Amino acid sequence: MTIDIKELNAFIVRAKASTYVGDGEHVTPCRHGSHDLRFADAEWAYHDSYFGGSDFIGEEVVYFAEKPIWAMNYYGRILRDDLVTAEQVGHMIKASLARMYKENRFLGGIKYAENGLTYVDISAGQVVYFHGREFIRRGRNIAYELIYHGGSIRD
Repeated sequence: MTIDIKELNAFIVRAKASTYVGDGEHVTPCRHGSHDLRFADAEWAYHDSYFGGSDFIGEEVVYFAEKPIWAMNYYGRILRDDLVTAEQVGHMIKASLARMYKENRFLGGIKYAENGLTYVDISAGQVVYFHGREFIRRGRNIAYELIYHGGSIRD
């Protein structure tokens, strides 16, 4: 099966914008203790499943015609809870990623500042294979970070 990379990228952006960033509806957890979000459009489906809150780990999977074709793993944590709260981190992530998704992308990096915090995302690669890091600073101090990686899945 050959998947159009531009179509895959566009679906991932729509799915991400409609779930965590868009406060999408949670679905029945697929694993004990997980938080799960799902988005579907025609033959495309996206499932994000994560554990935790202020420190968390998760995986996103994209399916086409019910076959997994792409995935991303991530781990995020608050490094300095004296500088930032989980609520502030969540707000900064959503505000920053919403700006990136409006540009029809989820890779390539972005920098956004608000209320004394600066969000930075740095990534390398393309939708078929990538890795990156996002972090939030207060002044020069990094208060939160997330590491991610992923790409295409083939049999």
